[in-house]
Amino acid sequence: MEEQTAKRVSDSEIEQIQPVFQAHLNAQNRLFGGQLVAWIDIVAGAAARRHCNRNVTTAEIDNLQFKEPVSADSVVVLYGRLTFVGRTSMEVRVDSYVEALNGQRKLVNTAYLVLVALDENGKPAPVPRLICETPEEKAEWEAGKKRRQLRQQRRDGAF
Repeated sequence: MEEQTAKRVSDSEIEQIQPVFQAHLNAQNRLFGGQLVAWIDIVAGAAARRHCNRNVTTAEIDNLQFKEPVSADSVVVLYGRLTFVGRTSMEVRVDSYVEALNGQRKLVNTAYLVLVALDENGKPAPVPRLICETPEEKAEWEAGKKRRQLRQQRRDGAF
């Protein structure tokens, strides 16, 4: 196993701007939830790839709550950053906002995704350690450890 150098949270942050068109709407003329999930998954994958410099696959999506409706002609801003890493897995937080014409943003959704780095044979591969510099990054790391334990308990049937 090759040793991976550590990377800062800021090394893999990503922001994506996504205009909402009619094709993205459901029968209530609001953004189709599945479309937002797809955009979230893309942003999380891009952040994870930047961190590990490998292809990745999504293993799990946690905590998907829709806080605000999004209508046509809106702009959705998705911001992704790593919050926790294991040996081969990475937790990515993606915050989604609807942005008004004046630039004001309202939080639409916060999601945590777990992605796994893949080697050239499609098998899990080691990822770089994560350097948490700010108090917020350190708090996310600690919360990420707890979320990881909860995921493990769910997989083991403890709930």
